[in-house]
Amino acid sequence: MRNKILVIDGQGGKLGRSLIEAIRVRCPEAEITAVGTNGLATSAMSKAKPDHIATGENAVMVCCRTAELIVGPIGIVIADSLLGEITPAMAVAVGQSPGEKLLLPVGSRCSKLVVGAEDLPVSALVEQAAELVLEKLN
Repeated sequence: MRNKILVIDGQGGKLGRSLIEAIRVRCPEAEITAVGTNGLATSAMSKAKPDHIATGENAVMVCCRTAELIVGPIGIVIADSLLGEITPAMAVAVGQSPGEKLLLPVGSRCSKLVVGAEDLPVSALVEQAAELVLEKLN
């Protein structure tokens, strides 16, 4: 059975696309679903060729129900983050999902600071996240 990974991103979707590409290299057998909070993010993530792709609040809510691992910027669990793209319902769906959450501390995207998180370039965060996905799946 394939592991179900859900990647959620908003704004331009570049982080989500990078995450999907990095995860796919390490875990080619994983079933990756990408959900964008808007059409632009969805379009960007589609270029990384996830197995499934969708857009919007309802898609986030539905996909969170069955995901084994949810990956995205920390803002996906904070209502009104990503310049207001994360609705309260989206944040609750991610938070209440039975799947494990792997959140990247990208503070500039959610106007929040995470104490103890290193100030790393996004590319380094993506690589660390992909390695953690591999560890979780093994």
